[in-house]
Amino acid sequence: MPTRILPAGADPDAVRSLVTLLSQLPDAEPQPPVTDSTQLVDALARLAAESVDELPEVVVVHERIGPVPALELIREVALRFPAVGVILVTTDASPGLFAAAMDSGARGLVPLPLSYEELANRVQAVAQWSTGVRRHLGHGADTFGGAGGTVVTVSGAKGGVGATLTAIQLALAAQASGRPTALVDLDLQTGDIASYLDVQFRRSVVDLAAINDISPRVLADAVFRHDSGLALLLAPAEGERGEEVTDRAARQIIGALRARYEVVVVDCGAQLGAAGAAAVETADTALLVVTPDVVAVRAAKRTVRMWDRLQIRKAEETTAVVNRHTRSTEIQPPLVQRITGTAVARTAVPANFKELQAVVDAGRVHELDARSTVKQSLWALAGELGLAKTPEGASHRGGGRSRGDRGSVSFRRRKE
Repeated sequence: MPTRILPAGADPDAVRSLVTLLSQLPDAEPQPPVTDSTQLVDALARLAAESVDELPEVVVVHERIGPVPALELIREVALRFPAVGVILVTTDASPGLFAAAMDSGARGLVPLPLSYEELANRVQAVAQWSTGVRRHLGHGADTFGGAGGTVVTVSGAKGGVGATLTAIQLALAAQASGRPTALVDLDLQTGDIASYLDVQFRRSVVDLAAINDISPRVLADAVFRHDSGLALLLAPAEGERGEEVTDRAARQIIGALRARYEVVVVDCGAQLGAAGAAAVETADTALLVVTPDVVAVRAAKRTVRMWDRLQIRKAEETTAVVNRHTRSTEIQPPLVQRITGTAVARTAVPANFKELQAVVDAGRVHELDARSTVKQSLWALAGELGLAKTPEGASHRGGGRSRGDRGSVSFRRRKE
């Protein structure tokens, strides 16, 4: 049986040389190469969705791939597609890099310039390992995570626009629809999800920050199981500890959650940090909550431009959600769309704080009355985003169209 090999790299000349050499290996079947990390993960996800048998036995990652760095990409592939063997091709064959690659989940390392004999030996060994793992694990539906769960980030254009409430209600709607859901508080210094849900906790997202291999048991120890059924991963009680959650840690944590929950909702707050930027960058859908006033809309425009400058996410890949909407205000959703350049969710959330005040003050927003127009709108928004079934009779207010986009923009995406 031929060994299917998927090469991945951003340097056209290097990839061309790699494909040429792979084509000369006995029983090798090189696949069309992918040029960045997003294409690689998406390609593997599509193949896994069809059948586990469709996945390549070997993935060869060139060190210059981007936007996600090679070692972080290898870690994600190893986590989501555990029977795919990954080989790193690199100019640095030092023991330090070799150890780091193995820790990330690579099954081998081949130095540059490429040697036919060394590449052939490594590909053969990794292919045999991959075949053995698949034979041992079998092909049950629960053996592989496939494409993984859906990740939605919720950010505020500025503080106080309702991002946390939006994130909580979206997560509750998804959980109520029978989809296992995790709610993550990445507003690391001022996160309030615990207060909104009346939770006393010991573990937080910081407890996972320094762990290289987040096993199901380790993840379960850090997650708080709420009465609503939600799995909560909360911000630290000591805000200064939020600095321990790096962009790399955030990617790994979200990847672990994505592999185990159908829906992952991340509250990123209104302040941009490394962890929040990594979450927005890798999300399937990135929401930006804005209220219909000049200050908030200007803040949303600044946020969108900053995300674009930092290569986090493009405006057209972001969906604005208008909160506290009234028909009498001069700023309507179509205007928000024109000013920010984002898509705008069809569902706008009405201004009705009286419905919220009692449950917010009590820290019981999960007990918000089902007749609440705010709750109905937020659950309708969950349906619009594909996270839950849209409640019957739910109305859509505002303009624009929601986009279920795949985050693909990165700090490293643009080349000078």
